[in-house]
Amino acid sequence: MRANSLALRLFLSATVWTVLILFATGIVLSTLNRQAVERSFDRRLSVYLRTLVAEVAAPEEGTERQPQSLGEPLFELPLSGWYWQVTNLNAPKPEVRSSRSLWDGGLPHLKDQNVPQGADGTRRSYVDGPEDQRLRLIERTVDLGDDGRYLVAVAGDSQEIEEETRSFDRVLVVTFGTLIVALLLTTMFQVRFGLLPLKRISESLAAIRAGTAERLEGQFPSEIAPLARETNALIDANREIVERARTHVGNLAHALKTPLSVMVNEATARGADPLAVKVREQTDIMRDQVARHLERARLAARLTVVGNVTDVLPIVSALARTMEKIYLDRGIAIDVDAPKPVRFKGEQPDLEEMVGNLVDNACKWANSRVSIEVFGQVTGSGPAVHIVVDDDGPGLDADQREQVTRRGQRLDETKPGSGLGLSIVVDLAALYGGNLTLGTAPIGGLRAELVLPAA
Repeated sequence: MRANSLALRLFLSATVWTVLILFATGIVLSTLNRQAVERSFDRRLSVYLRTLVAEVAAPEEGTERQPQSLGEPLFELPLSGWYWQVTNLNAPKPEVRSSRSLWDGGLPHLKDQNVPQGADGTRRSYVDGPEDQRLRLIERTVDLGDDGRYLVAVAGDSQEIEEETRSFDRVLVVTFGTLIVALLLTTMFQVRFGLLPLKRISESLAAIRAGTAERLEGQFPSEIAPLARETNALIDANREIVERARTHVGNLAHALKTPLSVMVNEATARGADPLAVKVREQTDIMRDQVARHLERARLAARLTVVGNVTDVLPIVSALARTMEKIYLDRGIAIDVDAPKPVRFKGEQPDLEEMVGNLVDNACKWANSRVSIEVFGQVTGSGPAVHIVVDDDGPGLDADQREQVTRRGQRLDETKPGSGLGLSIVVDLAALYGGNLTLGTAPIGGLRAELVLPAA
């Protein structure tokens, strides 16, 4: 699911950036194309303008400074969109001569509209012409000295510019649209298949956590292979650290037990001496505390191991057979009911210790029968394994049930044991995120229900 979410985010990100980049590129290309079309159109108008200027500056002998035909029939057709106009600026009333195509109209003066001159001395801009035509106009002021100053202008229909620009934009949209689709399909393909190795790693890690695998297996691309190697190295290092911790815990246990045993033996040899009694009392407390903390350290070290899964039924069945042999002289019958196989998300020794303590405790107090039920159930925190141990013994009231789960508490000193069994079960179950509940069994005695995480 996470891999799919990552692929979707990458695809959406690539899509957005692709569209934005192509959109910006399209705007730039469209602008550059329009500028190129305008320059080409202006060069065409400039040819007509130079011809007009030449005819105004050097008219034929015996003629007025009246331009003749420019070799373009459009200047002769009324309102064709192609016009020229020459204005004598020195006359008391400006004299205007224009092409036949202007008919009775005229062209506006760009110099009156504060349009700046270019490097070649011409002004150029868009203006509104006759019949609301949109024109591209260029004009130039010609100073002939004593012969006066003239304003020469040529205009052409800008519809040609608009049509050529629109044609280019349509081609651009189709081309970029096709390119976007192709790029998106390519990106989707790359994201989908490029992330497959990461998806395999994710599934492999989930299998390791579930206990169905111990390492990342298989071949990975060169870009992903270092990640797989480092992950496997981390798993191996984790197991090695846990093994060292177990060894240190065991060594510490042995190192502390010997001095404590010597102290107990020396104090016992002195009988009822008050100092000896106090030493034995404090030594018992030290033994209990050492056992408690060593046990918790050992259990915490086990829980750091990744991917341990244990089948529950074989463990329970083996323990039931073992306890029947141990309590053979009392004739204790142990029934195991496990309709479906379930798996405990943890280590086998921990499960054996918890279930063994519960079954052993039930056999100690049972009259003749112990019942064990194993089943799986989905709870609010996920799948769980339920192990219910019932006996037909005397049972316990609420206060006694609370007392027996405390470390070292024993209700009957005639029964063998140290009083640590149920408290160890409680601590170990809590470390796995489970719990132990004591109640009344349907067959008359105590019910102990152990709930643990399931794989």
